[in-house]
Amino acid sequence: MIMPPPVRRLALTVHVTTSVGWLGAVSVFVVLGVVGMVSQDTDVVRAAYLIMEPTAWYALVPLAFASLASGLVQSLGTTWGLVRHYWVIFKLVINIGAVVVLLMYTQTLAGLADAATTPAFTPEALGPQRASPTIHAVVALLLLVLATILAIYKPRGTTRFARRRQRSTPADRPEPVRS
Repeated sequence: MIMPPPVRRLALTVHVTTSVGWLGAVSVFVVLGVVGMVSQDTDVVRAAYLIMEPTAWYALVPLAFASLASGLVQSLGTTWGLVRHYWVIFKLVINIGAVVVLLMYTQTLAGLADAATTPAFTPEALGPQRASPTIHAVVALLLLVLATILAIYKPRGTTRFARRRQRSTPADRPEPVRS
């Protein structure tokens, strides 16, 4: 069912807003990761790791789920469809993959926050794990930018499902020739 124009515009506004919010929150997370990775000041590193966990739970996770849900509404309520165009499927895969990794990664963030609360905390004690938030955030940022590019440019290419469905739609069939 195709949404009426006012509802479609509202759904699009929600989707764009939550997606851009998620992109912005990930950008902030990149900054926190870089600060935690390169700073020599123990208190600054501690603060960066302590703020990452609530940032993930109160900004990244809600925005990620809102983006996923509003994207599903958009695809199911517009002519783009969920499985008609490859770019929609790629965006869906990126979004679901990013949400799953984010949810799994919150455990690592909890561990980093716990480590940062210990009185004997030193940034060097984290070892290679110190770079992990930055790496994950940069990859997430690249994936979200890729999803944004797909949404803007909408590369051509319909799926087999869409082509098969289009061929079987009675309105698209040619009229039989009568002699």
